Amino acid sequence: MLSNSLIELDRAHLVHPVASWRGHEKTGARMLVSAKGATVTDAQGHQLLDGFAGLWCVNAGYGHESVIEAATKQLRELPYATGYFSLGSEPAARLAARLAEHAPGDLNHVYFTLGGSDAVDSTVRFARYYWHSRGMAQRDQFISVANGYHGSSTVGAGLTALPVFHAGFGMPLDWQHKISSHYAYRNPVGTDPQAIIDASVAELRAKIEEIGPDRVAAFYIEPIQGSGGVIVPPKGWVSAMHAVCKEHDILFVADEVITGFGRTGPVFASIEEGIVPDMMTTAKGLTSGYVPMGAVFLSDGVYNTIADGAGAAAVGHGYTYSAHPVSAAVGLAVLDLYEGGLFDNGVRMGQRLMAGLQSLQDHPLVGDVRGRGMLAAIEMVVDKDKKTPLPAAAAPAVRVFDRAWDNGLVVRAFAQGVIGYAPPLCCTEAEIDAIVERTRLSLDQTLADPDVRAAMA
Repeated sequence: MLSNSLIELDRAHLVHPVASWRGHEKTGARMLVSAKGATVTDAQGHQLLDGFAGLWCVNAGYGHESVIEAATKQLRELPYATGYFSLGSEPAARLAARLAEHAPGDLNHVYFTLGGSDAVDSTVRFARYYWHSRGMAQRDQFISVANGYHGSSTVGAGLTALPVFHAGFGMPLDWQHKISSHYAYRNPVGTDPQAIIDASVAELRAKIEEIGPDRVAAFYIEPIQGSGGVIVPPKGWVSAMHAVCKEHDILFVADEVITGFGRTGPVFASIEEGIVPDMMTTAKGLTSGYVPMGAVFLSDGVYNTIADGAGAAAVGHGYTYSAHPVSAAVGLAVLDLYEGGLFDNGVRMGQRLMAGLQSLQDHPLVGDVRGRGMLAAIEMVVDKDKKTPLPAAAAPAVRVFDRAWDNGLVVRAFAQGVIGYAPPLCCTEAEIDAIVERTRLSLDQTLADPDVRAAMA
Protein backbone atom coordinates (compact mmCIF):
# COMPACT_ATOMS: atom_id res chain seq x y z
CA MET A 1 0.00 0.00 0.00
CA LEU A 2 1.28 3.48 -0.85
CA SER A 3 2.48 5.49 2.13
CA ASN A 4 -0.04 8.24 1.37
CA SER A 5 -2.87 5.73 1.65
CA LEU A 6 -1.50 4.51 4.97
CA ILE A 7 -1.28 8.07 6.24
CA GLU A 8 -4.95 8.58 5.37
CA LEU A 9 -5.95 5.38 7.16
CA ASP A 10 -3.95 6.50 10.19
CA ARG A 11 -5.45 9.98 10.08
CA ALA A 12 -9.01 8.64 9.91
CA HIS A 13 -8.85 5.80 12.42
CA LEU A 14 -5.77 5.60 14.66
CA VAL A 15 -5.79 7.53 17.93
CA HIS A 16 -2.22 8.52 18.84
CA PRO A 17 -0.89 8.81 22.41
CA VAL A 18 -0.31 12.25 23.95
CA ALA A 19 -1.20 14.09 20.75
CA SER A 20 -3.48 16.89 19.69
CA TRP A 21 -6.16 14.84 17.97
CA ARG A 22 -7.23 17.75 15.74
CA GLY A 23 -3.63 18.67 15.11
CA HIS A 24 -2.81 15.12 14.06
CA GLU A 25 -5.77 15.09 11.68
CA LYS A 26 -4.16 18.04 9.90
CA THR A 27 -0.54 16.90 9.85
CA GLY A 28 -0.85 13.13 9.52
CA ALA A 29 1.79 10.64 10.57
CA ARG A 30 5.40 10.09 9.55
CA MET A 31 5.46 6.42 8.59
CA LEU A 32 8.43 4.31 9.64
CA VAL A 33 8.94 1.19 7.55
CA SER A 34 12.17 -0.47 8.70
CA ALA A 35 15.01 -0.28 11.22
CA LYS A 36 18.41 -1.84 11.87
CA GLY A 37 20.85 -1.17 14.67
CA ALA A 38 20.44 2.48 15.65
CA THR A 39 18.95 3.58 12.30
CA VAL A 40 15.30 3.87 11.28
CA THR A 41 13.95 4.44 7.76
CA ASP A 42 10.72 6.21 6.84
CA ALA A 43 8.36 5.58 3.93
CA GLN A 44 10.26 8.08 1.75
CA GLY A 45 13.52 6.21 2.26
CA HIS A 46 14.88 8.88 4.65
CA GLN A 47 17.32 7.28 7.12
CA LEU A 48 17.67 8.66 10.63
CA LEU A 49 19.72 7.89 13.70
CA ASP A 50 17.27 7.06 16.44
CA GLY A 51 18.64 9.20 19.24
CA PHE A 52 15.69 8.29 21.44
CA ALA A 53 15.51 4.50 21.01
CA GLY A 54 11.86 4.59 20.02
CA LEU A 55 10.42 5.84 23.30
CA TRP A 56 13.44 5.32 25.58
CA CYS A 57 12.97 1.58 25.02
CA VAL A 58 14.90 -0.01 22.13
CA ASN A 59 18.00 -0.27 24.31
CA ALA A 60 19.50 -3.17 22.36
CA GLY A 61 18.88 -1.59 18.95
CA TYR A 62 16.76 -2.82 16.08
CA GLY A 63 16.84 -6.01 14.05
CA HIS A 64 18.67 -8.51 16.28
CA GLU A 65 18.10 -11.92 14.69
CA SER A 66 18.56 -13.75 18.00
CA VAL A 67 15.58 -11.89 19.45
CA ILE A 68 13.46 -12.50 16.39
CA GLU A 69 14.34 -16.21 16.44
CA ALA A 70 13.49 -16.50 20.15
CA ALA A 71 10.07 -14.96 19.59
CA THR A 72 9.39 -17.13 16.51
CA LYS A 73 10.43 -20.32 18.28
CA GLN A 74 8.20 -19.52 21.25
CA LEU A 75 5.25 -18.64 19.01
CA ARG A 76 5.53 -22.06 17.40
CA GLU A 77 5.95 -24.02 20.62
CA LEU A 78 3.67 -22.23 23.09
CA PRO A 79 2.24 -18.86 22.01
CA TYR A 80 0.32 -18.29 25.23
CA ALA A 81 0.24 -19.63 28.76
CA THR A 82 -1.78 -18.09 31.56
CA GLY A 83 -0.27 -17.53 34.95
CA TYR A 84 -3.66 -18.13 36.54
CA PHE A 85 -4.52 -21.51 38.13
CA SER A 86 -0.85 -21.90 39.13
CA LEU A 87 0.11 -22.57 35.50
CA GLY A 88 3.38 -21.34 34.07
CA SER A 89 5.88 -21.49 31.26
CA GLU A 90 9.64 -22.02 31.05
CA PRO A 91 10.53 -18.59 29.62
CA ALA A 92 8.66 -16.71 32.34
CA ALA A 93 10.20 -18.73 35.17
CA ARG A 94 13.72 -18.37 33.74
CA LEU A 95 13.34 -14.65 33.10
CA ALA A 96 12.06 -13.96 36.62
CA ALA A 97 15.04 -15.83 38.08
CA ARG A 98 17.60 -14.03 35.91
CA LEU A 99 16.10 -10.64 36.65
CA ALA A 100 16.22 -11.35 40.39
CA GLU A 101 19.94 -12.07 40.03
CA HIS A 102 20.51 -8.62 38.52
CA ALA A 103 18.23 -6.71 40.91
CA PRO A 104 19.64 -4.89 43.93
CA GLY A 105 19.41 -6.45 47.39
CA ASP A 106 16.47 -8.69 48.19
CA LEU A 107 14.24 -7.77 45.23
CA ASN A 108 13.76 -11.46 44.58
CA HIS A 109 10.14 -11.59 43.46
CA VAL A 110 8.89 -10.47 40.04
CA TYR A 111 5.34 -9.79 38.87
CA PHE A 112 5.12 -9.32 35.09
CA THR A 113 2.91 -6.71 33.48
CA LEU A 114 2.36 -5.40 29.94
CA GLY A 115 4.32 -2.18 30.42
CA GLY A 116 5.28 0.61 32.78
CA SER A 117 1.87 2.13 33.47
CA ASP A 118 0.28 -1.10 34.70
CA ALA A 119 3.46 -1.90 36.62
CA VAL A 120 2.96 1.34 38.57
CA ASP A 121 -0.72 0.52 39.08
CA SER A 122 0.32 -2.87 40.44
CA THR A 123 2.64 -1.27 43.00
CA VAL A 124 -0.25 0.83 44.30
CA ARG A 125 -2.38 -2.27 44.77
CA PHE A 126 0.50 -4.20 46.35
CA ALA A 127 1.23 -1.30 48.70
CA ARG A 128 -2.39 -1.14 49.81
CA TYR A 129 -2.48 -4.91 50.38
CA TYR A 130 0.81 -4.74 52.26
CA TRP A 131 -0.56 -2.21 54.77
CA HIS A 132 -3.83 -4.10 55.14
CA SER A 133 -1.79 -7.21 55.89
CA ARG A 134 0.04 -5.29 58.62
CA GLY A 135 -3.24 -4.12 60.13
CA MET A 136 -2.70 -0.50 59.07
CA ALA A 137 -5.31 0.04 56.38
CA GLN A 138 -5.29 3.77 57.18
CA ARG A 139 -1.97 4.03 55.34
CA ASP A 140 -3.58 4.94 52.03
CA GLN A 141 -1.80 8.17 51.01
CA PHE A 142 0.90 8.29 48.32
CA ILE A 143 3.59 10.88 47.59
CA SER A 144 5.51 11.50 44.37
CA VAL A 145 7.77 14.23 42.97
CA ALA A 146 6.87 17.18 40.73
CA ASN A 147 8.02 16.75 37.12
CA GLY A 148 7.94 12.99 37.63
CA TYR A 149 6.26 10.50 35.32
CA HIS A 150 4.66 7.27 36.47
CA GLY A 151 2.44 6.33 33.55
CA SER A 152 -0.85 7.56 32.14
CA SER A 153 -3.31 5.04 33.54
CA THR A 154 -6.00 6.42 35.83
CA VAL A 155 -3.95 5.81 38.98
CA GLY A 156 -0.50 6.33 37.49
CA ALA A 157 -1.46 9.63 35.86
CA GLY A 158 -2.20 11.01 39.31
CA LEU A 159 1.23 10.01 40.60
CA THR A 160 2.64 11.57 37.44
CA ALA A 161 3.22 15.27 38.07
CA LEU A 162 3.00 16.78 34.59
CA PRO A 163 0.07 19.07 33.77
CA VAL A 164 -0.83 17.52 30.40
CA PHE A 165 -1.67 14.23 32.12
CA HIS A 166 -3.97 15.97 34.62
CA ALA A 167 -5.84 18.58 32.58
CA GLY A 168 -9.33 17.40 31.69
CA PHE A 169 -8.97 14.11 33.56
CA GLY A 170 -9.73 15.15 37.14
CA MET A 171 -6.22 14.30 38.29
CA PRO A 172 -4.52 13.95 40.69
CA LEU A 173 -6.76 12.01 43.06
CA ASP A 174 -7.15 13.32 46.60
CA TRP A 175 -4.82 10.66 48.06
CA GLN A 176 -1.97 11.57 45.72
CA HIS A 177 0.45 14.23 46.96
CA LYS A 178 3.57 15.93 45.57
CA ILE A 179 6.80 17.49 46.72
CA SER A 180 8.97 19.76 44.56
CA SER A 181 11.45 18.42 42.04
CA HIS A 182 15.20 18.50 42.67
CA TYR A 183 15.56 20.24 39.24
CA ALA A 184 19.06 21.67 39.81
CA TYR A 185 19.07 24.04 36.83
CA ARG A 186 15.93 25.83 38.04
CA ASN A 187 15.85 25.11 41.75
CA PRO A 188 14.82 28.04 44.02
CA VAL A 189 17.60 27.18 46.48
CA GLY A 190 20.26 27.38 43.77
CA THR A 191 22.53 24.77 42.25
CA ASP A 192 24.47 23.62 45.33
CA PRO A 193 23.86 19.85 45.56
CA GLN A 194 23.68 19.66 49.35
CA ALA A 195 21.31 22.62 49.54
CA ILE A 196 19.00 20.87 47.05
CA ILE A 197 19.14 17.62 49.02
CA ASP A 198 18.48 19.41 52.32
CA ALA A 199 15.51 21.28 50.83
CA SER A 200 13.99 18.07 49.43
CA VAL A 201 14.47 16.20 52.70
CA ALA A 202 12.85 19.04 54.63
CA GLU A 203 9.93 19.19 52.20
CA LEU A 204 9.36 15.44 52.31
CA ARG A 205 9.41 15.48 56.12
CA ALA A 206 6.95 18.39 56.13
CA LYS A 207 4.64 16.61 53.67
CA ILE A 208 4.69 13.43 55.78
CA GLU A 209 3.85 15.49 58.88
CA GLU A 210 1.07 17.32 57.02
CA ILE A 211 -0.56 14.09 55.84
CA GLY A 212 0.18 12.21 59.06
CA PRO A 213 3.11 9.79 59.49
CA ASP A 214 0.66 6.95 60.13
CA ARG A 215 -1.21 7.67 56.86
CA VAL A 216 1.55 7.58 54.22
CA ALA A 217 1.76 4.30 52.32
CA ALA A 218 4.51 4.88 49.75
CA PHE A 219 6.84 7.39 48.13
CA TYR A 220 7.66 7.23 44.40
CA ILE A 221 10.75 8.48 42.57
CA GLU A 222 12.50 8.09 39.25
CA PRO A 223 16.29 7.84 39.68
CA ILE A 224 16.39 10.34 36.82
CA GLN A 225 13.16 12.11 35.89
CA GLY A 226 12.52 11.24 32.26
CA SER A 227 9.42 12.79 30.72
CA GLY A 228 9.76 15.84 32.96
CA GLY A 229 12.85 16.81 30.92
CA VAL A 230 15.63 14.34 31.85
CA ILE A 231 16.20 15.93 35.25
CA VAL A 232 19.17 14.44 37.08
CA PRO A 233 19.19 14.65 40.89
CA PRO A 234 22.34 15.58 42.80
CA LYS A 235 24.46 12.64 43.89
CA GLY A 236 23.07 11.47 47.23
CA TRP A 237 19.53 12.81 46.66
CA VAL A 238 17.96 9.40 46.07
CA SER A 239 19.65 7.82 49.08
CA ALA A 240 18.66 10.77 51.30
CA MET A 241 15.00 10.40 50.31
CA HIS A 242 15.24 6.65 50.82
CA ALA A 243 16.58 7.24 54.35
CA VAL A 244 13.62 9.47 55.25
CA CYS A 245 11.20 6.78 54.07
CA LYS A 246 12.99 4.10 56.08
CA GLU A 247 12.87 6.34 59.15
CA HIS A 248 9.08 6.70 58.81
CA ASP A 249 8.42 3.08 57.72
CA ILE A 250 7.15 4.28 54.33
CA LEU A 251 7.47 2.03 51.27
CA PHE A 252 10.02 3.36 48.77
CA VAL A 253 9.18 2.69 45.11
CA ALA A 254 11.81 3.25 42.41
CA ASP A 255 10.30 3.70 38.95
CA GLU A 256 13.04 2.38 36.66
CA VAL A 257 10.91 2.02 33.55
CA ILE A 258 13.27 4.41 31.74
CA THR A 259 16.50 4.05 33.73
CA GLY A 260 16.58 0.24 33.82
CA PHE A 261 18.64 -2.11 31.65
CA GLY A 262 21.81 -0.13 31.15
CA ARG A 263 20.26 3.19 30.25
CA THR A 264 22.33 5.09 32.85
CA GLY A 265 25.23 2.62 33.02
CA PRO A 266 24.46 -0.12 35.56
CA VAL A 267 21.70 -2.67 34.98
CA PHE A 268 19.49 -0.60 37.30
CA ALA A 269 20.13 2.96 38.46
CA SER A 270 19.19 2.01 42.04
CA ILE A 271 22.40 -0.02 42.22
CA GLU A 272 24.48 3.09 41.48
CA GLU A 273 22.46 5.02 44.05
CA GLY A 274 23.34 2.42 46.68
CA ILE A 275 19.74 1.75 47.73
CA VAL A 276 17.38 -1.21 47.70
CA PRO A 277 13.80 -0.10 47.01
CA ASP A 278 10.86 -1.92 48.54
CA MET A 279 9.42 -2.18 45.04
CA MET A 280 10.87 -1.35 41.64
CA THR A 281 9.10 -1.00 38.29
CA THR A 282 10.65 -1.75 34.91
CA ALA A 283 9.52 -2.06 31.27
CA LYS A 284 10.89 -0.55 28.01
CA GLY A 285 14.44 -1.97 27.93
CA LEU A 286 13.20 -5.22 29.49
CA THR A 287 12.34 -6.47 25.99
CA SER A 288 14.10 -3.64 24.13
CA GLY A 289 10.62 -2.61 22.97
CA TYR A 290 10.31 -5.63 20.64
CA VAL A 291 7.15 -6.81 22.42
CA PRO A 292 5.15 -5.38 25.34
CA MET A 293 6.26 -6.32 28.85
CA GLY A 294 6.83 -4.71 32.22
CA ALA A 295 7.72 -5.98 35.65
CA VAL A 296 7.36 -5.16 39.32
CA PHE A 297 10.15 -6.31 41.63
CA LEU A 298 9.10 -6.91 45.25
CA SER A 299 11.47 -7.17 48.20
CA ASP A 300 11.37 -10.21 50.43
CA GLY A 301 9.73 -8.11 53.12
CA VAL A 302 6.91 -6.82 50.92
CA TYR A 303 6.33 -10.20 49.31
CA ASN A 304 6.26 -12.14 52.58
CA THR A 305 3.99 -9.61 54.29
CA ILE A 306 1.44 -9.85 51.46
CA ALA A 307 1.75 -13.65 51.26
CA ASP A 308 1.30 -14.08 55.01
CA GLY A 309 -1.56 -11.58 55.06
CA ALA A 310 -3.42 -13.50 52.35
CA GLY A 311 -2.73 -16.92 53.84
CA ALA A 312 -4.72 -19.51 51.91
CA ALA A 313 -6.75 -16.81 50.10
CA ALA A 314 -5.86 -15.61 46.61
CA VAL A 315 -4.22 -12.19 46.25
CA GLY A 316 -6.77 -10.64 43.90
CA HIS A 317 -4.54 -8.98 41.34
CA GLY A 318 -3.83 -10.31 37.87
CA TYR A 319 -3.59 -9.60 34.14
CA THR A 320 -4.44 -11.95 31.28
CA TYR A 321 -1.05 -11.37 29.69
CA SER A 322 1.09 -11.39 32.83
CA ALA A 323 4.22 -13.51 32.27
CA HIS A 324 3.37 -13.94 28.57
CA PRO A 325 5.71 -16.65 27.26
CA VAL A 326 6.58 -14.86 23.99
CA SER A 327 7.42 -11.64 25.80
CA ALA A 328 9.45 -13.62 28.33
CA ALA A 329 11.35 -15.43 25.57
CA VAL A 330 12.18 -12.05 24.02
CA GLY A 331 13.25 -10.73 27.42
CA LEU A 332 15.67 -13.64 27.84
CA ALA A 333 17.16 -13.10 24.37
CA VAL A 334 17.57 -9.39 25.00
CA LEU A 335 19.20 -10.07 28.36
CA ASP A 336 21.68 -12.32 26.56
CA LEU A 337 22.59 -9.39 24.30
CA TYR A 338 23.00 -7.03 27.24
CA GLU A 339 25.22 -9.44 29.14
CA GLY A 340 27.12 -10.30 25.96
CA GLY A 341 28.55 -6.82 25.55
CA LEU A 342 25.81 -4.24 25.11
CA PHE A 343 25.91 -3.14 28.75
CA ASP A 344 29.66 -2.50 28.43
CA ASN A 345 29.27 -0.74 25.09
CA GLY A 346 26.52 1.43 26.57
CA VAL A 347 28.87 2.60 29.31
CA ARG A 348 31.54 3.58 26.77
CA MET A 349 29.11 5.24 24.39
CA GLY A 350 27.38 7.02 27.28
CA GLN A 351 30.68 8.65 28.23
CA ARG A 352 31.18 9.70 24.60
CA LEU A 353 27.61 11.04 24.33
CA MET A 354 27.95 13.16 27.47
CA ALA A 355 31.33 14.52 26.35
CA GLY A 356 29.92 15.35 22.93
CA LEU A 357 26.88 17.14 24.30
CA GLN A 358 29.06 19.02 26.79
CA SER A 359 31.03 20.34 23.81
CA LEU A 360 27.86 22.18 22.78
CA GLN A 361 27.75 24.09 26.09
CA ASP A 362 29.18 27.23 24.46
CA HIS A 363 26.40 27.38 21.84
CA PRO A 364 24.32 30.58 22.32
CA LEU A 365 21.12 28.55 22.85
CA VAL A 366 22.47 25.93 25.27
CA GLY A 367 21.74 26.75 28.90
CA ASP A 368 22.24 23.34 30.48
CA VAL A 369 23.62 19.94 29.51
CA ARG A 370 22.74 17.11 31.86
CA GLY A 371 22.50 13.35 31.93
CA ARG A 372 24.04 10.07 32.94
CA GLY A 373 25.13 7.34 30.56
CA MET A 374 22.89 7.00 27.53
CA LEU A 375 20.23 9.30 29.00
CA ALA A 376 20.81 13.00 28.47
CA ALA A 377 19.29 16.38 27.70
CA ILE A 378 20.11 19.86 26.49
CA GLU A 379 18.00 22.73 27.81
CA MET A 380 17.75 25.66 25.42
CA VAL A 381 17.51 29.28 26.58
CA VAL A 382 17.69 32.70 24.94
CA ASP A 383 19.53 34.26 27.91
CA LYS A 384 22.07 32.11 29.74
CA ASP A 385 22.44 34.41 32.74
CA LYS A 386 18.70 34.71 33.33
CA LYS A 387 17.96 31.16 32.11
CA THR A 388 15.15 32.56 29.96
CA PRO A 389 13.35 29.79 28.04
CA LEU A 390 12.71 30.00 24.33
CA PRO A 391 9.52 31.97 23.60
CA ALA A 392 6.36 29.96 23.08
CA ALA A 393 6.14 31.46 19.58
CA ALA A 394 9.31 29.54 18.71
CA ALA A 395 7.34 26.29 19.19
CA PRO A 396 10.47 24.36 20.23
CA ALA A 397 8.68 21.03 20.60
CA VAL A 398 7.68 21.18 16.93
CA ARG A 399 10.49 23.05 15.21
CA VAL A 400 13.38 21.29 16.94
CA PHE A 401 11.89 17.87 16.29
CA ASP A 402 11.20 18.72 12.64
CA ARG A 403 14.68 20.13 12.08
CA ALA A 404 16.40 17.21 13.73
CA TRP A 405 14.27 14.84 11.64
CA ASP A 406 15.24 16.61 8.43
CA ASN A 407 18.87 16.41 9.56
CA GLY A 408 18.60 12.65 10.04
CA LEU A 409 18.12 12.48 13.79
CA VAL A 410 15.24 11.45 16.05
CA VAL A 411 15.19 13.24 19.43
CA ARG A 412 12.61 14.01 22.08
CA ALA A 413 11.76 17.71 21.84
CA PHE A 414 9.96 18.93 24.96
CA ALA A 415 7.66 21.94 24.97
CA GLN A 416 9.86 23.82 27.46
CA GLY A 417 12.79 23.76 25.03
CA VAL A 418 14.55 20.64 26.28
CA ILE A 419 16.05 18.16 23.80
CA GLY A 420 16.11 14.61 25.16
CA TYR A 421 18.43 11.76 24.16
CA ALA A 422 18.31 8.02 24.86
CA PRO A 423 20.17 6.26 22.02
CA PRO A 424 20.37 2.47 21.72
CA LEU A 425 23.24 0.89 23.64
CA CYS A 426 24.51 -0.64 20.39
CA CYS A 427 25.60 2.75 18.98
CA THR A 428 29.06 3.06 17.49
CA GLU A 429 31.44 5.95 18.11
CA ALA A 430 30.62 7.32 14.66
CA GLU A 431 26.89 7.22 15.41
CA ILE A 432 27.31 9.03 18.72
CA ASP A 433 29.42 11.68 17.01
CA ALA A 434 26.75 12.05 14.31
CA ILE A 435 24.07 12.56 16.97
CA VAL A 436 26.11 15.43 18.40
CA GLU A 437 26.85 17.03 15.03
CA ARG A 438 23.24 16.80 13.84
CA THR A 439 22.20 18.38 17.12
CA ARG A 440 24.64 21.23 16.53
CA LEU A 441 23.15 21.81 13.06
CA SER A 442 19.61 21.82 14.46
CA LEU A 443 20.65 24.33 17.15
CA ASP A 444 22.23 26.60 14.53
CA GLN A 445 19.06 26.49 12.44
CA THR A 446 16.94 27.33 15.49
CA LEU A 447 19.27 30.20 16.37
CA ALA A 448 18.49 31.71 12.95
CA ASP A 449 14.72 31.84 13.64
CA PRO A 450 13.50 35.48 13.68
CA ASP A 451 11.41 34.98 16.83
CA VAL A 452 14.38 33.39 18.61
CA ARG A 453 16.72 36.19 17.50
CA ALA A 454 14.19 38.77 18.65
CA ALA A 455 13.94 37.15 22.08
CA MET A 456 17.73 37.27 22.42
CA ALA A 457 18.00 40.96 21.51
